[in-house]
Amino acid sequence: MAMMITACSVYSFTGVNTTAETISIQNFFNDSGEGPANLSQRFTEELKDYFQQNTNLTLVDNDGDLQLEGSITGYRTRPVAPTAARSDEVADVAGLTRLTIQVNVDYINVQNEELNFNRGFSFYEDYDSRNSTLASEEDRLIEVIFDQVVFDIFNATVADW
Repeated sequence: MAMMITACSVYSFTGVNTTAETISIQNFFNDSGEGPANLSQRFTEELKDYFQQNTNLTLVDNDGDLQLEGSITGYRTRPVAPTAARSDEVADVAGLTRLTIQVNVDYINVQNEELNFNRGFSFYEDYDSRNSTLASEEDRLIEVIFDQVVFDIFNATVADW
């Protein structure tokens, strides 16, 4: 059984099923105009780290068998749980605020062009805006959101799930 898996493709227990040997991940740009200054660099590095930790693919600068590039196209907050003002407050405030980040990805699989796509990925995380601010929660929120977006990109590109 092990010989059949090895003979047919590269397989790991993370679900990677590809014969590709290299991957190139270009720097993602922050086209949203929002978020911390290092947002795009942080996302790009997390994406690279995830692929290196969970595949046997060699990361190359350009022209990999698999190629990823794109941009952060959305970074927005919005109230999701309005609450009435307390007697000591001037106005109504949101009990929860949601940060949503959207990333657009161009994926090229040189070995199988039918798998290529241009697609958006997004995720959100809520925080208690009555007791904290975006500035105090931003790092944690970004980490949670990026973890999920990177996982979704991984599954859409190389995971056989």
